[in-house]
Parts: sequence; C-alpha cells; structure tokens
Amino acid sequence: MAALSCKFYPTNYTSFQRHKRLPYISCTVQTSPTNIKVIINGAAKEIGRAAVVAVTKARGMEVAGAVDSYLVGEDIGKVCDMEEPLEIPIINDITMVLGSISQSKETAVVVDFTDASTVYDNVKQATAFGMKSVVYVPRMKMETVAALSAFCEKASMGCLVAPTLSIGSILLQQAAISASFHYNNVEIVESKSSAVDLPSQDAIQIANNITNLGQMYNREDISTDILARGQVLGEDGVRVHSLVLPGLPSSTTVYFSRPGEVYTLKHDITNVQSLMPGLLLAIRKVVRLKNLVYGLEKFL
Repeated sequence: MAALSCKFYPTNYTSFQRHKRLPYISCTVQTSPTNIKVIINGAAKEIGRAAVVAVTKARGMEVAGAVDSYLVGEDIGKVCDMEEPLEIPIINDITMVLGSISQSKETAVVVDFTDASTVYDNVKQATAFGMKSVVYVPRMKMETVAALSAFCEKASMGCLVAPTLSIGSILLQQAAISASFHYNNVEIVESKSSAVDLPSQDAIQIANNITNLGQMYNREDISTDILARGQVLGEDGVRVHSLVLPGLPSSTTVYFSRPGEVYTLKHDITNVQSLMPGLLLAIRKVVRLKNLVYGLEKFL
C-alpha cells in the first residue's frame, strides 16, 4: 500500500507592486511496508476463528489463507461471523494454499493449530515454500520439537513452537521459577470445564520449569502413592491436581509454602481471546528467525 506525503514550503514571489512570500506544495509517494501474509491451518477451530479475526484487525498483517478439513469451501469471514466476507474459502489442501501464496514472493507465516501427528510435515511444507511457522499444538512430543529444530537449522528457516500463547501464563511460569528457589513445598491445582488433556500443557510446563533446579519439593510425602495426593510430574516431587467441572474457567494456581507462609500464584483464562496478543507477537517475531525457538517467553 502506498501513502501520499505532502509538505508545504514558502517561496519568494516578486511583482512590480511588492515582494510577496507564497507557499508551494511538494508531494511524494511513500511505500509502506508489506503486510505479513498469514495462513491459518486449523482455521475452523475456535482458536483458528479467533486468530482470523485478530489478524484481520492487526496492523501489518493480513489473512491470506485458511486451511481445515471442516467447512471446506465456506468463506472464512462468514465462518467467523465477520461483518463482511474475506473472500477466502476454507481449503483442505495446505500445499495448494502455500503454492498459491508463495507466488507473490511476499513475507508469509503459517500458523499451525492442527495436532501433534501432522505438525512436522506441515512445517516441512511451509519451509519448502519459504515460509516461517508458528506452532501452537498441545501435546507435542519433545522428540518432534528436536526433529523440527534440526530441520529448521539445516534449512535456515524460522519456526516458533509455543507451548502456550497466553502471556499471563508465561508471566505465572516466570514467577514460579523465581519462587522455587525459596520454598520447599509446591503443588499445582488446575481447573477445567472438561476432562481433556490432563494434566494440562500449562501445568506440565510449570512443573518442567521448576524441576532440575537443585530443589526437592514435598519431601514429607514425595513417595506416597495415595491417588488423592495428585499426580507427580518429574522426579522432584512437584504434584498437580486437576479439578474438572462444567462451567469452570480454565485456571492454574501454584501454591508455594514453608512454615508460617503460603505464596499463591493464580491465572485464569475465560476465553480464547486471551491468546491473541501472544499469537500476534509470535507472528511478528518469527519472521526474523532463522532457526527454531521453543517458547514465546523468549520474546517477552
């Protein structure tokens, strides 16, 4: 998109009656930076629809493609209940979408909301077409992340794998790391509205972050096998309890304690909109990467 820039300059004007100073206008055309073309893979999912709306409203980027096996052929703007259609149909062939967009030779990013079984091939295809990837796929195995890292390193292509896109969740994790050096007891309590993927990725990430820091937690019952005491994650005694009731918000609470003191960290997510600031940040950052980065917290 081009912008018109105009400036006013004074100039001298002489007549036989008197000397005047009149202005003149100089206009130049300035080319604004090209928008980042964003392809949403998993566009018909709740988070995919939210991403389409967020990218459409964001400065410096635009939705260029929508991929999903559901609602194929439907305009993604209508699927997202936007005021006007985007004239972008949902297509179930990612290769076709990538090939079409790559012809424009513009900066493009693929956002992957699919699943752990397809993400490796998806990133490889995006890389083949010269596009960076932002991956938010729950339950990705670290073996897959390692394989992707090696592939991206060899191809000199950027990829951001985000276990969470919630900035609030990342801040909670960072606070938990700081607290772990000062407390000998810690337990994680999470609440969900449905029993899917428990413990959650957030709980697992918190446990991973505060293990192997030279601290052993909950020594009094580290070896107990009572089911009501929750699941032990890792080898450092970090326990997680998952509360599941319809209507509950997605919530994570970390309790640290020592005699006479309890330190509580809590984070709630009420809807998927909370992930959009993190997603937009990830899209803007990944375009400058030439390798794989694990964790959005690297850019906060």
